[in-house]
Amino acid sequence: MRIVANIPPEAARLAIPVSMARQLLLILLISALLLIPCYWQLHIEAGDLGSHVYNAWLAQLIERRMAPGLYTVSQWNNVLLDALLLNFSKIFGFGIAEKLATSLSVLVFFWGVFSFLRAISGQAPWFLTPLIAMLAYGAIFHMGFLNYYTSVGLACMGLSLLWPARPNGILAAALLAPVILLAHALGFVLFVGVGAYRLLGLKFPSAWKWILPLGVLLVCLSIRWYVARHPNLEAEWRTVALWRFTGFDQFHVFGPRYRFFTRAVFLLAVLSSVLALFRARNRRQFWRERRLPLELYLVSFCAIALLPEKIHPDSTGGWVGQIAARLTLPMAIFAIAWLATLPRRKWHLFAYAAVASVFFLFLYQDTSYLNRMEQNAQQVASLLPFGTRVLATVHTPEDYHVDFVHIPERACIGHCFLFSNYEPSTKQFRIRVRPGSPVVTASVYDALKMQAGTYEVRENDLPLMQIYQCDARDLTQICVRDLSADETNGRIGYVPQPDRAAMQGAPAILNPRVR
Repeated sequence: MRIVANIPPEAARLAIPVSMARQLLLILLISALLLIPCYWQLHIEAGDLGSHVYNAWLAQLIERRMAPGLYTVSQWNNVLLDALLLNFSKIFGFGIAEKLATSLSVLVFFWGVFSFLRAISGQAPWFLTPLIAMLAYGAIFHMGFLNYYTSVGLACMGLSLLWPARPNGILAAALLAPVILLAHALGFVLFVGVGAYRLLGLKFPSAWKWILPLGVLLVCLSIRWYVARHPNLEAEWRTVALWRFTGFDQFHVFGPRYRFFTRAVFLLAVLSSVLALFRARNRRQFWRERRLPLELYLVSFCAIALLPEKIHPDSTGGWVGQIAARLTLPMAIFAIAWLATLPRRKWHLFAYAAVASVFFLFLYQDTSYLNRMEQNAQQVASLLPFGTRVLATVHTPEDYHVDFVHIPERACIGHCFLFSNYEPSTKQFRIRVRPGSPVVTASVYDALKMQAGTYEVRENDLPLMQIYQCDARDLTQICVRDLSADETNGRIGYVPQPDRAAMQGAPAILNPRVR
C-alpha cells in the first residue's frame, strides 16, 4: 500500500518560520542566561577590565585637557573594547558602560564559537552550550584580555562564514577581517591561519594533506629561530611544564578547586571519544571524518611548545606576554570542535550542564569576594580629593590562577590618579604619556615596581599615597596611607610569599603582562 502525504501549501510555507522562531527563542533564552554573570555583581571582576575602564576615564580627561602629559594616538589593533568603553561611558556612565561592552564581548565570543562548531560539524551544537558558556567565562575572560577574547570570537564567526568555501562566504569573512584586526592582532592571525589551512586543505589531494601541519611546524620553528637570534629582540621562553597546556586549563580560573573542572571536562571528553570510537563501524572513517579539528588542536599545541612566552620588541616600551596562556584558548575551541563532531547522546548535555552548574556557583562565590574588595577600595578612594596621586599594591590570594592587581583602578575614577598605571608607558595602547606627567609615570619599569611594591619613592614623587591590603587575614580590607621619600611602597601591607621572594631580588618581576 502506498501512502501519499498531502500537506497544504499554506502549512508548508509556515513550517520554516515556526522552526526559525523556535531557534530564535532558544538563542534569546541562552543569551539571557549567558549574560547573568555580567550582572550578578556590582562590578565585573575580569582582571585587566578595571584598567580598561580607568583608562577610558583618562581618555575623557584628555579630551577635556584635564590630564597633563597624556595624549592619545591612532591605533589599528588592540582598541575595539576600549573604543566601546569610551563611547558607552559618555552616554551611560562607566558602571553601565563596562557591563554593556563586556556583554557584547561575551555574546560575540559565545556565538562565534557556536557558529564555528556548527560549520565544522555540520550540526548545531546545542548539547555543548554549557561547555561553551564555561569557556566564555574561563581564564582568558577573567584575566581581562578582552580585546584578544573578542577578536577570537570574531575570528570564529569569520571562519564559520569561510568554512563552506563558497565565494559569498569568503567575501563576507574578508569584510569581517578588519574588525577582527581592530580587536587584536592575534585573533586576526588565528582567522587568517586557520582559514588558509581550511581552504588549502580542500585543494590538496589526500596524499598531500600532511604538507599543511608540516608547513605550520616549519613556520613556528622559523619564528623561534628568528626571535632567539635577533639582536634587538628580548624573549623569555616557557618555564611551565608543556603537558599543562591542553586547552582544558582555561577552566582553571581562581583557586585550586577549579582544577576539578579541568579534570572533569577532560575526562568527559575522553569518555565521549572512547565510546564513540568503540561504537563506530568503520574506525578508519571515524578518524578521517574528524581529522581537521584534531590536526588544528595538535598544531596549536606545537605552536605553544615552540613560540616564546614573552617578547620585548621595543626596549622603551612593555613586553608582550602570556602568549601560551592566550594560545590555549584556540586549543580549547578545537578540542570542543572535536566533541561537536561526535555522535550526540543525551547524557552529554546532562553531564556538561552538571559541571557547568558547579562552575558558575564557584564563580559567583569568588566574584562576590572580589567585589567586596573593590567596594572597600571605592570607599577609601571616595574620601580622597580629586587629583590625589596614588600607588596601588593589591594582590590576590597566593593560590589564585589569575590575578586582580587592577581592582583599585575603577575606584579611582573621579577621585585619584593611579600613578602606577602601566598602560601609557608600554606604548601598546591608545593613551601615551610624556616624561614628567603628574598623572602617570612614563617609565614602564617604574610602573611595574610600583605595582609589585618594590618601588623606592623619590622626593619629587610627593605628595603620593598608597592603596593597599591592610589585613592579611581578610584581603578585602583596603587602607590608604601617605608615602614618604626613600621608602619602598610595598613596605606595609599584604604581599604573597612568591612576590615577597621576588621583591628580594628576582628580576622577573620587571616583566609586565601586556594584553
